[in-house]
Amino acid sequence: MIATPLEAPLVDRISAALPGLDVAFAPELLPLPRYPSDHRGVDGFVRDAAGEARWNRLLGEAEILYGVPGDSGPTLAAAVPRAPALRWIQATAAGAGEQIRAAQLAPADLERIMFTSAAGVHGGMLAEFAFYGLLALRKDARRLDRIRAERSWEHFAMDELDGSTIAVIGMGSIGAAVAQRARAFGMHVIGVARTTQPHPAADEMVAVDAPGDAYRRAQTIVLTLPGTAATRGLIDRATIESWQPATVFINVGRGAVVDQAALTDALASGAIRGAVLDVFSPEPLPAGDPLWTLPNVIFSPHTAALSVRENQRIVDLFCDNIRRFAAGGPLRNRVNVTEFY
Repeated sequence: MIATPLEAPLVDRISAALPGLDVAFAPELLPLPRYPSDHRGVDGFVRDAAGEARWNRLLGEAEILYGVPGDSGPTLAAAVPRAPALRWIQATAAGAGEQIRAAQLAPADLERIMFTSAAGVHGGMLAEFAFYGLLALRKDARRLDRIRAERSWEHFAMDELDGSTIAVIGMGSIGAAVAQRARAFGMHVIGVARTTQPHPAADEMVAVDAPGDAYRRAQTIVLTLPGTAATRGLIDRATIESWQPATVFINVGRGAVVDQAALTDALASGAIRGAVLDVFSPEPLPAGDPLWTLPNVIFSPHTAALSVRENQRIVDLFCDNIRRFAAGGPLRNRVNVTEFY
């Protein structure tokens, strides 16, 4: 059952993934997408009584769901009791574990249903956003805007990425995509991960629980970690205060991994050069939060991973997983429902 807005040609691709696959797709029972590859749809969507009855009947027959119904923890919690035959949900979010945790499903449901995430689909987009912001800060885009507005023809020496050091915290698919692009810019890449096992995209590796002087050496620090009990508050005030003044901090992981108040203090005081932020804690960011207006912050409202090609990539992943599921093989991106990662 397709449980999230999806283009009809991609539904056809899913149907063709496996002979005999029965795909239930009722777009009239789904909200209209707000933008390409939107998984939640327009606000305020409500099915009428007949539509809700049909929706529940489809849920009751489904063994597999493409997408988390309603794209949230509470809506997932509402759907699962109506789906007694359900064995697997392919989520459309890389951080699907957060939705599953928020649903507070019963242990029996967590045992009955496998969950897979869209991890790996968004790495390229997030890496592009990271370097968009990094270049804007290193090349002083605001100063260039002022020069143009004033027609002043003012010369100044620009920073460069070539020969600088970048520490990438988390060397999964997102971290690897960032590291690969950093290499193309001639940067020295320090990978920060659970182990120090060599990584093909890094020049050196350090352990996340023993980074040594990696952060002090880096002019750029990129965080790609998910939000789990183990990562919450990992980047604390003491860590931030150890960074050099030239540091640009980039977060394309999760806001809860960082002491946001300490980061804001460092940005406001000029203790670090700037930040490129796609994620925050909480979200949405309160309207009065200073991060909205600090001039040395490149800001995205958690939209940097979104792409017009996102649905195509998730469907490609799903089709591969369908074939694995039918063959009894291991699924890609299976979510750990203990750590919700």
